[in-house]
Amino acid sequence: MDKNPVISFVSPVYRAEKILDKLVEEIHLVMLEINATFEIVLVDDRSPDNSWEVMQRISGKFPEVKSIRLSRNFGQHPAIMAGLSHAKGEWVVVMDCDLQDQPKEALKLYRKAQEGFDVVLANRKNRKDGFFKKLSSKLFSVLYSYLTDTKFDSSAANFGIYNQKVIREVLQMNDAIKSFPLFVNWVGFKSTIVEVEHSERYSGASTYTLSKLLSLAFNTILSFSNKPLKLFVKFGLLMSLIAVLLGFYTLYKYSVGEIKVMGYSSLIVSIWFLSGTIITVVGVVGIYVGKIFDQSKNRPSYIIDTVYDNKI
Repeated sequence: MDKNPVISFVSPVYRAEKILDKLVEEIHLVMLEINATFEIVLVDDRSPDNSWEVMQRISGKFPEVKSIRLSRNFGQHPAIMAGLSHAKGEWVVVMDCDLQDQPKEALKLYRKAQEGFDVVLANRKNRKDGFFKKLSSKLFSVLYSYLTDTKFDSSAANFGIYNQKVIREVLQMNDAIKSFPLFVNWVGFKSTIVEVEHSERYSGASTYTLSKLLSLAFNTILSFSNKPLKLFVKFGLLMSLIAVLLGFYTLYKYSVGEIKVMGYSSLIVSIWFLSGTIITVVGVVGIYVGKIFDQSKNRPSYIIDTVYDNKI
């Protein structure tokens, strides 16, 4: 096999021991049709099942399959970045391992890329995810687009084909919080979207719980945008203007003798409201300071334990 294949497939692996054989089989089938050299880079995000043992067996059987194991569970996006760092292909296909992203659709992505695009994203037509997951993705895309003043499509996720020059730039991004699709959105280049078929999960269930999804969304938005701080500044200015106007109104009422004793209820409500606002603003600023602290430590986003490649 050539030293630098035409296409690299990168897939993070977690709780996928029953899926991996089928995944590799389907990638081989689509590459027979594309008829180009390829490699498959599987990244074990320290899965608690027997995924690593299955990956080693597959790599021993197929020389084009490289298996990487991280030192601990770092998360899906750091695992993708680890795989990208070992992908040598002129084109890189990134896909989840659960077979909801169907390998056969890589043919459609590759053909579109040959028309002169550097990035071809997969638009998941008729998503087979649950109502909650689709709703949360839509809400995240709307919120993220607003807070970052960019356009982000919830129908496109990790699945897509990317020119190696795009991957090189993505790997240069040293953000403490990793989000592969948002990195791709940020670096630019000539891109397009192609509709693909989305499938049911081949085996098992998604490991993303509500708390994990909320944490991911919260951290990602704060990492990519300082607009919440700007919104609080505008809110503070608005509250100051309202306070000045109410002050003048109160002085007027007092001067004409309509106010004898200041109201206790309005005073308490104002104190609680303004105190809550101040605490919230300080809390948001504190979170940003914490993110700066995390970034300043400059720790690696992943650590590779083992690379299994029978070509070496």
